Amino acid sequence: MTGPPRRRLAGALAVAPAGLMRRYLLSTAAYAVSEGAAFGLLAPLLSALLAGRTGEAARWLIPMAGCVVLGWLAHYDMSVRALRLSSAIRRMLYERIGAHLVRLPLGWFDGPRAAQVEQLLGRGVGVAVRTVHLAQTLIASVLTPVTIFVFLLVLDWRMALAVLVTAPMVVLVFAAAARLTDRTEAEHDRAAAEASSRLVEFAGAQPVLRANGRSGGGRRVLGEALAAQHLAARREVLGALPGQYLGQLAVQLAFTVVLTIGLVLATGGVVSPAKVIALLVLGVHFLQPFAAVAGAASSLRVCRAAVQRITSVLSTPPLPEPEQPRAVGEPSIELAGVHFGYRSAPVLHGVDLWIPPGSSTALVGVSGAGKTTVTKLVARFFDVHAGAVRIGGVDVREISSAELERTVSLVFQDVYLFDGSIEDNIRIGAPDATAEQVRAAAYRARVDTIAARLPDGWSSRVGEGGRLLSGGERQRVAIARALVKDAPIVLLDEATSALDAENEAAVHEALAELGHGRTMLIIAHRLTTIANADQIAVLDGGRIVEHGRHAELLAAGGRYARLWAERERAGGWRLTNR
Repeated sequence: MTGPPRRRLAGALAVAPAGLMRRYLLSTAAYAVSEGAAFGLLAPLLSALLAGRTGEAARWLIPMAGCVVLGWLAHYDMSVRALRLSSAIRRMLYERIGAHLVRLPLGWFDGPRAAQVEQLLGRGVGVAVRTVHLAQTLIASVLTPVTIFVFLLVLDWRMALAVLVTAPMVVLVFAAAARLTDRTEAEHDRAAAEASSRLVEFAGAQPVLRANGRSGGGRRVLGEALAAQHLAARREVLGALPGQYLGQLAVQLAFTVVLTIGLVLATGGVVSPAKVIALLVLGVHFLQPFAAVAGAASSLRVCRAAVQRITSVLSTPPLPEPEQPRAVGEPSIELAGVHFGYRSAPVLHGVDLWIPPGSSTALVGVSGAGKTTVTKLVARFFDVHAGAVRIGGVDVREISSAELERTVSLVFQDVYLFDGSIEDNIRIGAPDATAEQVRAAAYRARVDTIAARLPDGWSSRVGEGGRLLSGGERQRVAIARALVKDAPIVLLDEATSALDAENEAAVHEALAELGHGRTMLIIAHRLTTIANADQIAVLDGGRIVEHGRHAELLAAGGRYARLWAERERAGGWRLTNR
């Protein structure tokens, strides 16, 4: 939705039901026209009254009263329709955003986008819905002056021409003021976002800072961000003031022009003083809607920004679904000549890897080698730039999203739990699972010990994101999800990195049980989780440089052996060959 404000707001309203929208626009237009007509009829009424023709004034009072009644009825209907339309647009935006989000690639949610979506679904939709009420202002700013101008034209064409000449001047001044304010508001928004980010970072880093005796650390960066926000806020105020006063000045100058012409006509005897006074009242009401639009300019810009954010999400293309999805065969995994990178940063360069069905493969390498990227490509968080990722001999781009989700289970290092019970969080893996199946999976992942220590047992809430559980406990719940899902392919990315020795051994037993007859791709820095894999692939420089069994790779003395030796010197690997 780009272009002038009216076009952008029309785009925001386009999601509403057509019938409800037509009724709302009709009642809004009827109210704006009846208001203009009431003001228009006020001119001959005042003219007759000031001239002492009370009988004629009384006759004009009847149609004016009719316009007032019609305006009241239209305003009531407009208010009711606005409420219904706001609710309908809110509901449809939620539905449209929700339906689109589930079609976006999972990789789109990496980084800060999850927080942006949360803000969008909260405040963003609420602000966008305000376009319904702002549409009233925009419609009135057109139809009411047009109606008044028709009456002016009928009553005295010279005064109508004077009013018409001043209108473009007022519009141009308001447009210039809006551009000036837009620049200062954009700068303030960027500074406020930066200050907010620094404040959250400063608060979140307090445990680390205090543990290192630097409770005041980080204040310099936070102070600079707050100072920048303060400066931007001052510039916004100073930049907005000229725009506001220019708009007011333009309206006053326009009225002064109309008043001068009216005085010339009155003193020249062309128009009676009583009629001039009535026409001047009408001229004031002609210019009044422009001032209303100027007052709503800030709200218009806020709504425009919210609509643009929603549009940017809805315009993000989802990963294409195959027109004729193919069924997955045996649960093998194959990467053939895979090239991939994030934006302009290449990560994988011609990766070739074959994982037979029912086997376990460990992927090792230094941090940043692209191990997690491989798992995300297998799960189709992204599409490869070149080459192919196949499951069961079928390119993942030819498998439906639903089939791929049923085939692959993921247990990643960063585990998110919903603010529900432990049992509810496990059941996400298989919503149709019985209570016995959920408890069995929980027992195999040693989640039963977590439930036992919590006050409400299996019904204990875990808090938003699982904050009431430790990192290791959250991972055990995630492993239980994978167990109850019972998918033929399991991807493990640092799945046991946060477990203590006792729980790690227990979870390894559960993973070993899970691995029977399933294809597993395991990523870990600890060799205790990968030494017994059927094969180990070493990723370095975006390529698979070695693959084989643990003993074979050690004997080869290559990259894997050097990684082993480095971890041995660091005291991080404690393994015995079997």
